[in-house]
Amino acid sequence: MILIADSGSTKTSWCFFSRENHSEKISTSGINPFFRTTEDITTELQKNLVPKIKTTINEIYFYGAGIINEGKGNVVKRALQELFPFAKIDVQSDLLAAARATLGKEKGIACILGTGSNSCLYNGNKIVEHAPPLGFILGDEGSGAVLGRKLVSDYFKKLMPENIAQKFQEQFPINYADFMESVYKKEKPNKFLSRFVPFIKENISDEYCEQLVKQSFEEFLQRNVFNYSNFRKQKISFVGSVAFYFHTLLESVISKNGLQLGSIEKEPIKGLIHFHKKQK
Repeated sequence: MILIADSGSTKTSWCFFSRENHSEKISTSGINPFFRTTEDITTELQKNLVPKIKTTINEIYFYGAGIINEGKGNVVKRALQELFPFAKIDVQSDLLAAARATLGKEKGIACILGTGSNSCLYNGNKIVEHAPPLGFILGDEGSGAVLGRKLVSDYFKKLMPENIAQKFQEQFPINYADFMESVYKKEKPNKFLSRFVPFIKENISDEYCEQLVKQSFEEFLQRNVFNYSNFRKQKISFVGSVAFYFHTLLESVISKNGLQLGSIEKEPIKGLIHFHKKQK
């Protein structure tokens, strides 16, 4: 049996299956090694994952946010080794998950547009070029955090149209001091900022919200995708909630720039199952 995990900072989706069949998904909280320790991860999975798996696991493929190097990967790997001592364990980044889920063994550009953003050039086997995302302060163009940052910034600087500003104030009676504390003092400010994305989606028929999203997607392409070799000849695929929920606008921006669109998926888990089933 094979166990696959797709993990973000908030949620981890697990699926265990044989080469012929797959079982139901299991969800646990997010496992990001920037915020979790090996001991903490082990304790949670011992309680919330292991009791639900009634068969021997032979292979584990864990893909997660925060897996930026071997050291961060080992934080997760040690926990999995303790719980599944006889399994082959492979820990990789969420970016490789996006590439394998959307491109399989084909070459192309794989992108993540969710709470954060990321991208890479994939040769059908591994990541060969990577533009660093830099987080929501220095980068993360097109992400939920940056969309939220721009929205709230426009609100406080009174750059937002009056009709949208009134709706925003009614839905989020947030004052300046609370906002500053949430962004600069509290944990996970990117999550705080991305909570405003549903408001943008609810009002996407308004020109202001539409242009906010389109301009952010343009910035993502210009500052990330355009860095890759022969980017105009590459198929560009996306995973993530922002890409999925604003797919119509994303498609229009891709077309406007004369690029080749691949697939747009909300989550990579289905594509990862398909990828690993074909490996043997």
